[in-house]
Amino acid sequence: MDLNRIKEEAASAAAELCETAKLKAGDIFVVGCSSSEVLGEKIGTHTSLDVAEAIYEGINEVLAPRGIFLAGQCCEHLNRALVIENEALRAYRLRQVNAIPQPNHAGGAFGTVCYKRMKDAVLAESLMAEARAGIDIGATLIGMHIRPVVVPVRLTTRKIGDAPVIAARSRIPYTGGQRAVYDERFL
Repeated sequence: MDLNRIKEEAASAAAELCETAKLKAGDIFVVGCSSSEVLGEKIGTHTSLDVAEAIYEGINEVLAPRGIFLAGQCCEHLNRALVIENEALRAYRLRQVNAIPQPNHAGGAFGTVCYKRMKDAVLAESLMAEARAGIDIGATLIGMHIRPVVVPVRLTTRKIGDAPVIAARSRIPYTGGQRAVYDERFL
C-alpha cells in the first residue's frame, strides 16, 4: 500500500473533476469512499484510517484553495449522512443530524477522517441533491447527493488504489425542444 500514490491519485481525480465540472467557490463536492475497496478488499471488510487520511489529504489540497466544500459520505449504517463544514450546512440550509462517524462501526474510515479533520464538522442528513459534482471511490453510491441533471464524467484516473473511480457532475436542465438553442457555457 503506497499512501503517497493513493494521495496523488485522489488529488488528480479531484482536480480533473473540478475543471471538467467548472466548480466555483461555495460549490459542494461529494466523496464516497471505501478504504477497503482501495485496498482491494470487499467494501466494509478492511477499514483503513491511513488510506482514508491519504485520500482526504489529496482531495482537500485541491478543494480548499478553490473554496469548494467537501462532503464526505458516511456508510449505510448512518443512512449515508454526510460530514460537512457547519458553514456549508448553514449556507445550503441542510438538516443536521447527531452522530459521530466511527471507522469500524458506523460511518466508515473516510467519514471518520472528515469529521476529525474539518475545522467545524457536522453531519447533514442529506445534501438534498445540492452537490455539483462528486467522486465515488469503490462503489459507495453517491448519485443521490448530486444535483439533477447528473452527467457521468470519465476521468483519466480510473482507480484509486484498487478501487474503481466513478465521477459525476451536474448540469442545469435543458428546456425547449427541437428548435431550442443552448448556451454552451452551461453544457
